[in-house]
Amino acid sequence: MSSESSTGKTGQLRRFFVLLARAKPPYAVFVVAVVLGMASTLVGLAVPLFMKGLVDGFSLSSLDTRQVLLIALAFAGQALVGAASSYLLTFTGQRTVANLRDLLWKKQLVLAVPYFDAHASGELVSRMNNDTAALKTLVAENVSGFLTGIISIIGAVAILLAMDWRMTVVMLAALPVTAAIMVPLGRVMRRVSKGTMDETARFTDVLSRVLSEIRLVKSSNAEGREYARGRGAIDGLFRLGLREGRVTSLITPLMSFVMMALMVVIIGYGGVRIASGAMSAGELVAFILYLIQIVMPISMITAFFTQLQKARGATESITALIDEPGEQPGGLPVPSEENALSVRDLRFGYEPGTPVLDGISFTLEPGTVTALVGPSGAGKTTVFSLLERFYAPQAGTILRGDTPIGDFALADWRRTIGYVSQDSPLLSGSIRDNLLYGVDRDVSQEELEEAARSANAHDFITSLPNGYDTEVGERGGKLSGGQRQRIAIARALLRAPSLLMLDEATSSLDSGSEAAVQEALARLMKGRTTLVIAHRLATVVDADQILFLQGGLVTGRGTHTELVRGHQLYRAFAAQQFRTPELAGSRN
Repeated sequence: MSSESSTGKTGQLRRFFVLLARAKPPYAVFVVAVVLGMASTLVGLAVPLFMKGLVDGFSLSSLDTRQVLLIALAFAGQALVGAASSYLLTFTGQRTVANLRDLLWKKQLVLAVPYFDAHASGELVSRMNNDTAALKTLVAENVSGFLTGIISIIGAVAILLAMDWRMTVVMLAALPVTAAIMVPLGRVMRRVSKGTMDETARFTDVLSRVLSEIRLVKSSNAEGREYARGRGAIDGLFRLGLREGRVTSLITPLMSFVMMALMVVIIGYGGVRIASGAMSAGELVAFILYLIQIVMPISMITAFFTQLQKARGATESITALIDEPGEQPGGLPVPSEENALSVRDLRFGYEPGTPVLDGISFTLEPGTVTALVGPSGAGKTTVFSLLERFYAPQAGTILRGDTPIGDFALADWRRTIGYVSQDSPLLSGSIRDNLLYGVDRDVSQEELEEAARSANAHDFITSLPNGYDTEVGERGGKLSGGQRQRIAIARALLRAPSLLMLDEATSSLDSGSEAAVQEALARLMKGRTTLVIAHRLATVVDADQILFLQGGLVTGRGTHTELVRGHQLYRAFAAQQFRTPELAGSRN
């Protein structure tokens, strides 16, 4: 094996054990399991010596009942202690992998939004389920065999060298042959397993994407296309599974062949040595038993390294995910008094060299309503994302009073924001679950119903079969758009935010639902600093100020009337939506 390959394997083992250490395994249980495993192995190592004495002195007259009983007790003791050791090692493995999953889940929840922009959700689901499953198999099933196998081999080889070093050297000559067979198979297994992990992640992503948007798939008649894409991933996994099966199917027969060949050589050479008087029959029996105690652990160690190759890709991907920097939660508490929110020379772009915001500035005074209007791609939603600290500005700053918002504790800051989006998706669960989602205080039924009434949602909720305990379906699919919007408004009321952000919350509703939602929004906005993304100017003609975003810049600011008079593109927007410029100018 080359030094480069040896270094790579050493690094692989180091990364694996570093990852396990980060999962904080139960060390005390592990130590007890290892001690019991060593005791079981030592008892097992004593059994061939008893058999040697029994065979060398065997006769009906000399049969020692106590010796036979001692051997039986040794077998029974080895079985009991071995079972306890195996269970404790399995417990250690299961607890370690559970801790690892907990660590991975905690990390995924604190990753910054740009990470999710670059990685599909199905890939992250695969890391949580499939990659940790590979490590679980290794830790819970193979580590115990690896550890006890090492102890058994060391003990057996030491005793064999003391018994007959020439026979031991003959036996050990098979190790290079075994390595020459197993190392290439291990390399193939690593490549196949890495491909399987990647293909599984892609397949999981296809499943997650298609099933979460099944209505779009069906309405687009795209079932055939998505089936073909999923079928391709299934066939890829099938081919990789066959390659893995071919490697696995070679390992066991080859190990059996090596063991049988070694057994034949040992028995033949042992017979010669017995004939010459250099070895007794009992020593040959003991030698064969020790050979079994060496060969069987070798198969377990081989299984460990085979599974280690399969887990290598999982270890690398999990380690990379855990090491990914997350959001920084610490900071100052947000003061209770209301302060102006100031955006100063804000610059940001999702891709280098492609600015979305190119130096915008504005101020949101407490209790006022500000509307963002402009063509698609002007940066309106990006402003919302920066205010929620999903992204960090590349230049400029956002201040609450005199303090940059990045200095506030992240949870505290987001607690001050209420966001009602255009589609207001809900989570699977009951209406009650969705109303209380993200509300970190106890809410009475009376307060819950009052918020629902203020959002014009109580009547439709109580008309449902299970009232507030009605299941909404995936993403709220059992409710209408207007019903989802009103639940989102009620949830925002329960959060009692100081800054309200509305992403054209009525643009996709029918006139009846829009009237109910508009009335609920008016109650929600009362006394709160409000920032609105407006696609329809009719919803913001009464705003305290309107900012017109164009090409990443604020090209106009003022009231509706002021912009109609002084901003050409805004006037064109108004003329198009209100049909006549005169009507547009008269709406304020």
